[in-house]
Amino acid sequence: MFNNLIESSSHAKEFKRRGSFLLFTTATYLVLFVITGVVSIYAYDAHLENQSTELELTFIPLPPEEAAPTEPRNTIRSASNSSNNVTRSVRTVLMDSTSNPNNPPPLVGVVAASVPAARADSVLGLGNEDPIVPGGTRGPGSRGLTGTGPAVEIVEPPPPPAPTPAPVVPKVYRSPQVLNSIATYLPKPIYPPLAKQIRLQGVVNVQVLVDETGRVISAKAVSGHVFLVNEAQKAALQARFSPAKIGDQPVKVSGVISYNFVLQQ
Repeated sequence: MFNNLIESSSHAKEFKRRGSFLLFTTATYLVLFVITGVVSIYAYDAHLENQSTELELTFIPLPPEEAAPTEPRNTIRSASNSSNNVTRSVRTVLMDSTSNPNNPPPLVGVVAASVPAARADSVLGLGNEDPIVPGGTRGPGSRGLTGTGPAVEIVEPPPPPAPTPAPVVPKVYRSPQVLNSIATYLPKPIYPPLAKQIRLQGVVNVQVLVDETGRVISAKAVSGHVFLVNEAQKAALQARFSPAKIGDQPVKVSGVISYNFVLQQ
């Protein structure tokens, strides 16, 4: 029994010693971890302070553009601006035109001459001038000058006359007269028996429409007794006419056929 008690007491001391070692080791690592974190934060702040946000811009200078050489122009001073009006063509150098095939220039260059080509009447002088001829223009041989003479009136030809419109031909010609006299065939209507019994007489007017061939295509009574209009319309549909034309174009004709119903004595 005592042996067990002694063994238990030694085990408790061993566990206590190991626990103290473990606790000391954990605390030591924790302190080292904290120190390392603090040092790394300070080192990062120092690194940020050393950084610079400035940008360096480099400009490459461009070579200056060379101005294009201006070509000398052949100028002729106006005689009106000079102190004395010249009466002859004056040139500082009597030089023939380069377009003359009989006298080509001895030297060919790429720059135009500053002196205009001489004329047949040109003489040596201190300037390059041509006399003014009537009308405000330079004499023969001057180039690039316009005159101020009288304007030439250009008369434009009158526009062609408008074409005459063709006459409008109506589709249906309305005849102002009764069509009885121009009919080629006009049958008489049958006298209705009832009208005979009551001794009914009278005139019936029938409106007809004649086509381009002269046939009646429609007939309708416009006046007359009701007992007589039916037979009058039947007779009008059997009538025939000569084809009507306006110019060379055949047309339809609208008119009236009149029937007079009279009882024989």
